[in-house]
Amino acid sequence: MPRVAFITLGCKVNQFDTAVSEGLFRQRGYEVVDFESVADVYVINTCVVTNTGERKSRQIIHRAARRNPEAIIVVTGCYAQTNPAAVEKIPGVSLIIGNQDRNKIVDLVEETKNQHKITNVVQDIMHTDEFEDIPLYHSTQRTRAFLKIQEGCTNFCTYCIIPFARGPLRSRSLSSIKQETVRLVADGYKEIVLTGIHLGAYGYDQNPRLSLADAVQTVLSVNGVARLRLGSLESIEVGEEIINIMMEDDRLCPHLHLPLQAGDNTVLRKMNRHYTVQQYQKLLFDIKQKIPQIAITTDIIVGFPGETEDMFVNTLQFLQGMDFLKIHIFPYSRRTGTPAATFPEQIPAEEKKLRVKRVEEVARQNTAKFIQGFIGTKVNVLFETEKSGIIDGLAENYIRIYTAAGSAQIIGKIVSVQITGLYKDGAWGKLQ
Repeated sequence: MPRVAFITLGCKVNQFDTAVSEGLFRQRGYEVVDFESVADVYVINTCVVTNTGERKSRQIIHRAARRNPEAIIVVTGCYAQTNPAAVEKIPGVSLIIGNQDRNKIVDLVEETKNQHKITNVVQDIMHTDEFEDIPLYHSTQRTRAFLKIQEGCTNFCTYCIIPFARGPLRSRSLSSIKQETVRLVADGYKEIVLTGIHLGAYGYDQNPRLSLADAVQTVLSVNGVARLRLGSLESIEVGEEIINIMMEDDRLCPHLHLPLQAGDNTVLRKMNRHYTVQQYQKLLFDIKQKIPQIAITTDIIVGFPGETEDMFVNTLQFLQGMDFLKIHIFPYSRRTGTPAATFPEQIPAEEKKLRVKRVEEVARQNTAKFIQGFIGTKVNVLFETEKSGIIDGLAENYIRIYTAAGSAQIIGKIVSVQITGLYKDGAWGKLQ
């Protein structure tokens, strides 16, 4: 039985794409092994959002080539899509696939075995107009499943290379979403996470036009769905329909990830973000008025070109005044081909590091404050992993809960837990 190993860099959409590829290889009789093992095929799903992601992608390719010089090394994902010429120059690479034609990956690997040259099948993704609908053939993991329903982005934020890596908007059909949900439920998954590159734009390309709420209602219409969570959304795309569903159906988790990126309007304009700090703040206030227990997580970019100390302080102060559960912090990464890469007043790397640390302190305070508000309350936790006698999982509102493993067999189950205090990056809980 040939052996194949996978590694994924980057976002949840990449994780879904890797899971799809895993299923295709399993169907063809391949054994999926750990990436640190010796394998016949290594599949590296790359990221290009930051310079760090690109550098890690190259390092992992080198590592796989050293582990088994005879292996077929497949490079796919955003780095492969945006710079296939650079990938071709990396020693050991056998096959380059971008962000399409993944349904052909096993066939391409089989064809590559008999060749002594690099196979590059990357195409111009900007001319792609159909969602690549590949059924997800599931692995042994049975807790949380990512379900990609949307691909592509046309926002063109000035710092972001992703529109060029993922192409225009494409949406999965409602019938396909329902079929895939039925499969996931039958396979025993307890939580489904809807993902997409520009998730809030789901259905914009359809005729008649659909909305994310249509996709949510389609998933929830399937008997046996225990929990549904939404991936990252643009704040201006959170409509009343989504909030109303969340209020009426407790299976839709009270958690939204709404990237802020900056807490200063001048920086937001330079980023080509389509909202103001005041609009963002009002949206969160209105949502929390309706769903007090909701958790909001966000992204922040520090050190954007031209971000002065005063502008950065505006961001710090805004974050301090908000009730975020988590803040994901990224130093601005200069990406060739984006407008921001040519902007004047690029911030030195050392200053960006200092700003990251300052936001990290605010993030820790926000997390502690949010979780403290739930001490003594009960939440429903989907437990996923066990290590050294402690199990952990996510509550419906995205608080990570830890508890003693004991003798209860609750991995993969949703269990009621009372939060008793802060612990690590989340909270300690007592099984009810």
